[in-house]
Amino acid sequence: MPELKNILNKERLKEPEFFLKWLCIGVIMGGIIGLVGALFHFCSAEAEAFRGDNTWLIYLLPVAGAAIAYFYDAMKYSHDKGTNLVLLAVRDNKIMGIHHALCIFVATVLTHLCGGSSGREGASLQIGAALGSFSGRKLKFGEDDKRIMTMCGMSAMFAAVFGTPVTAAIFAMEVVSVGIFYYSAIIPCVTSALTASYISSLFGNTHLQVSVNVPKADLILYLKIALIGAICAGISVLFCQVIGKTHKLFKKIKNHALRAAAGGAIVVLLTLIVGDYTYNGTGGDMIVSAFTKSPFFAAFLIKMVFTAVTLGSGFKGGEIFPVFFIGSSFGSVFAPLLGLDCSVGAAVGMTAIFCGVTNCPIASMLLSIELFGGEGIGMYALVCAVSYMLSGYGGLYSEQKILYSKKRMKFINKKIGN
Repeated sequence: MPELKNILNKERLKEPEFFLKWLCIGVIMGGIIGLVGALFHFCSAEAEAFRGDNTWLIYLLPVAGAAIAYFYDAMKYSHDKGTNLVLLAVRDNKIMGIHHALCIFVATVLTHLCGGSSGREGASLQIGAALGSFSGRKLKFGEDDKRIMTMCGMSAMFAAVFGTPVTAAIFAMEVVSVGIFYYSAIIPCVTSALTASYISSLFGNTHLQVSVNVPKADLILYLKIALIGAICAGISVLFCQVIGKTHKLFKKIKNHALRAAAGGAIVVLLTLIVGDYTYNGTGGDMIVSAFTKSPFFAAFLIKMVFTAVTLGSGFKGGEIFPVFFIGSSFGSVFAPLLGLDCSVGAAVGMTAIFCGVTNCPIASMLLSIELFGGEGIGMYALVCAVSYMLSGYGGLYSEQKILYSKKRMKFINKKIGN
């Protein structure tokens, strides 16, 4: 083992040696994290399915919130920064470890079990980054290689849980500092993502499977798509603002266990007001149905409120699946008003709002191709361009940096949180 560490840490590797080093590491990390991702996907999906068969569990959501807070206290992660810590781990080499991965794993499953409105992707990024960071330290890698290991873990876990390996690899390289790609991580990110996605698929994990009735491309179509992109940019700004302000509002409750319990109680009350469980959990069924039938016209706003209260009060999971819900439901309702099929609206809506909240246009385009196929690539590229330009300098992750202006060729180095 010491000899292996010395080989991996050799400073002046030639290109073939460097390539083989990261190729091997990517495959090994992808295999390990693929197994973890398969387990995480299985546990969270089973928790949500069990809650669907036992709807009374929703009433335990306040208790679950308090339990999560106490669990984080016991694990000494009460001041956890969530996905922001992932960005700091890549950019500033902040330490993440096994305890962090365990915390977010357990807390996300518990959130889904009791009906909190959150996704899996944000949690998967944290688990993967924590495992990558931990591995880099154990192998005694240098500062730069530790960052690459963190991105390698992010890619693998995202791919294992969501089943889009190309998007996962590019997203890990793009999301930290918008305007540049960490190309030095391309081999480990791509190989780990492909490996993890394959390993996860062996366990029968299913992901979003939808079809889009792509219309014939013409100028009128692209004008309609651009309009949807512009509106979705505004919705993405609204979502980020609602998430941020709700989080600040709950922060006024100093006791974080009480804070989470209060948030859980509000979600229970909202569920009773709505009268069904459409807006609890990840909302995967609603996302799929939006491609064949338009939902309630205000569904995207209701999901926004449910998610903001859930995550703002201290429950765990992620924002990305709720973003897909919001984007697909809005697009599915709005597109028919323009004479477009609801599946087209759902697809471009998902893509546009994902782009707007993450500031990752390249990853967003690739996501659309992996999910919907390449036939409508013109639509997806256009809607990403419009959403990216018009969504401003906000976003889901306050530690994300936008290095170059969206308006001109100018270096700005602006942090989302500022």
